[in-house]
Amino acid sequence: MIRYDVKCSGGHRFEVALPSMFSENPLCQCGAETARIPSRVNTAGAASPGPSRDDMPMTWRGTNNGDRELIRSWHKKMVQREKLEEKYPELAGDRRPVLAHEGAFASAPVRAGDAIAGDLAKETFGKPPVDEAKKS
Repeated sequence: MIRYDVKCSGGHRFEVALPSMFSENPLCQCGAETARIPSRVNTAGAASPGPSRDDMPMTWRGTNNGDRELIRSWHKKMVQREKLEEKYPELAGDRRPVLAHEGAFASAPVRAGDAIAGDLAKETFGKPPVDEAKKS
């Protein structure tokens, strides 16, 4: 059975179940002819991955000075997000630690494993990262 919304020439609207799409439209209770009309769009079941890790607050002020309800809400959202990322790893994004994110790197943060990471560590700390030091 297929459900259709129908409207008669008198303006009455109702829903009917028909055995197939080729079935004739039923008459209205008032006796007028009916025509099928488009059903309303139902968006209640729309899929959404929800907020990502980048959307969650990262500072004390961002959590409204440690508001428990806000933190609890974000924790719940992130637990749901982790479950989704386990099922669909492509949603996880880049999870490598950020090494530099201020100044010249504000628009493109340097992450662990980037080609520039070794040079950045050498310039900042005067020695290469641990992995490169073992190689030489």
